[in-house]
Order: sequence, then structure tokens, then C-alpha cells
Amino acid sequence: MLDAARFSSAAVDPAALERQWVARVRKGDEAALGLLIERHRMRLVRTAANLLRDRHEAEDVSQEAFLKAFREIAKLRDDRAFSGYLYRICVRLCMDRLRLKRAELVEFDRAEPCQGPAVENRVVIERLLDQLPADLRTTLVLREMEQLSYDEVAAVMQVPVGTVRSRLHTARERFRHLWLEANKD
Repeated sequence: MLDAARFSSAAVDPAALERQWVARVRKGDEAALGLLIERHRMRLVRTAANLLRDRHEAEDVSQEAFLKAFREIAKLRDDRAFSGYLYRICVRLCMDRLRLKRAELVEFDRAEPCQGPAVENRVVIERLLDQLPADLRTTLVLREMEQLSYDEVAAVMQVPVGTVRSRLHTARERFRHLWLEANKD
């Protein structure tokens, strides 16, 4: 049985540890499965929530992403990070749900009751992000909100790093313009 505390030492390479857990999951080790879920769950849910704008739906997508990742873990190449594989699945599932919502023309009112400037700003930010095309919104969320590196964003979105930089530049400019328009008062 794996013990997460045993691997918390600074001397342990997180990527090597993750590869070890993946190898154990492939052999049916449920403890390793639990450690991978524990390691990625909160960040995966937060990523999905930022893309979908719905915490409950984000929980569902995250669970679906974990199931798909573990069901298809044999397809994961040993030299690729599990986290990139998992986040690619999650982002694709989010994009599928967003496309389905648009196709059905379903709109949800996500405005939360205002409880001060921070909440008001969050609501405005969410509404402005909703106005960006999905590829720009995803790039901006992964880089600025989730703090993924350019290389990680490129891997998750399966595009070159140059495309990430270009999309991020465009997304920031559009968001800045939308922010200024929303705060003209």
C-alpha cells in the first residue's frame, strides 16, 4: 500500500513519483489510484469550473475525466505526464459540453447575489470570459487562473506553444477591452 506522506520529501521527483503511481494503477493498485485522484482532483475541478461556469457540472466533468483516464490508462505513453493526459481529457469534455449547450441554445443565469466588491468582480469576470471564444477563454483560464506554463497549456490544448502565445495575447487584449467597456462608469 502506498503512503502519500512517505513521498512528500523534497528529494522525490514529482514526475517520477507520478509515473510510479501510474505504473501501479496499471497493475490494479487502488491505493495508487487514490493518490492520483487526490493529487489532481481540486485543480481539475477548478479548471472545469472556470471553463464551464458551473461547479456541479465541473464536478461531473472531473469525475468523467478521471474515469476516462483510468479506463484508457494503457494508452498513456510512459514518457508523457499523467497530468497533461488528464487535463486534455477534461478540457475536451468541457468543450464538448459547451458546444452542446450552444447547440441547444440553453442559457443559464449564473449571477450570484453580491456580497461585496470581490464577488461583484468575480461575476463581471465570469460574464466577460463567457464573451470570449472557447479557444481564447480556455487558453486564458489555463494560463492565468490555473497558472499552467505555456508548455503545459500547449500540451493540454494540443497546439504548438506559439499558438498558445498568440491566443493568450489575443485573449488578454479582448478581455482588457471588454473589462474597460464594462467599467466605463
